Amino acid sequence: MTGPAITWQSDVAPLCRVLLKHARDAFLGPRRIDEQWRALGYLAVPVYDAACRESDALAALLERLGVVVEWMPPEDIGMDSIYVRDASLVCDGGAIACRMGKAARAPEPDALARRYAGLGVPVLGAIEPPGTLEGGDAVWLDSATLVVGRGYRTNDAGLEQLRAMLGHGVDVIDVPLPHWKGPSDVFHLMSMLSPLAEDLVLVYSRLLPVPFRELLLRRGMTLVEVPEPEFESMACNVLAVAPRVAIALDGNPETRRRMRTAGVEVHTYVGQEISAKGCGGPTCLARPLERERS
Repeated sequence: MTGPAITWQSDVAPLCRVLLKHARDAFLGPRRIDEQWRALGYLAVPVYDAACRESDALAALLERLGVVVEWMPPEDIGMDSIYVRDASLVCDGGAIACRMGKAARAPEPDALARRYAGLGVPVLGAIEPPGTLEGGDAVWLDSATLVVGRGYRTNDAGLEQLRAMLGHGVDVIDVPLPHWKGPSDVFHLMSMLSPLAEDLVLVYSRLLPVPFRELLLRRGMTLVEVPEPEFESMACNVLAVAPRVAIALDGNPETRRRMRTAGVEVHTYVGQEISAKGCGGPTCLARPLERERS
């Protein structure tokens, strides 16, 4: 008897396996946190023991929802390596190692490529200089459509290389990102968009380019709007573990209410140390490895 068919070209299909990096293995301890958090742009110093408890609880939530959790090994490559989505993206041909737009995160793609070898995930290729590409900018709308934010973390050369690797079977649509708070801020496409199902997406429309918002509507998508007071607390960053089943950072009650009104089952986790202080929500913390093909 065989298991379900697997796809990597979805951000909403039932999630089977995910890769995380534990706070213990990214932060390495209070001393390393003290050395790095300001330079990396954290809003406040993370509390190490509390961060480790939050990583444990997030993994337990994923496991309760039927997801197999894999772990990155401990490596001294920076606190930001906890945000494991950003250093790669995955397609049905394998993983693509990114090249980070934030220079301090440069070691992360190679570390992910090494881990993929042990997980049985082939590496299709890597973004090379002068290209930059970060996984938080890449979102599958469906198996043949990848939208990619063009901003300070992902450039035109990275997009060109990505198109060449994915081939003609995938339509790569670039989405211009706003300046927002400037080059030093962490702002990805997923800062203002998270798919909840192939016909449902959570958005912050105030920052969406008009042509892209119109594209979503032409595709028949229903937009769940994040209210302005909750945008900067990462209300728009949620992880779909199945169509209309999502994990969100605790807080943002009006956004949760709107998602539930749209028929979404919302699960929350406490992420004061691993999310709020480093500005990385649940999609940032998780690199989906396998989803069930419908």
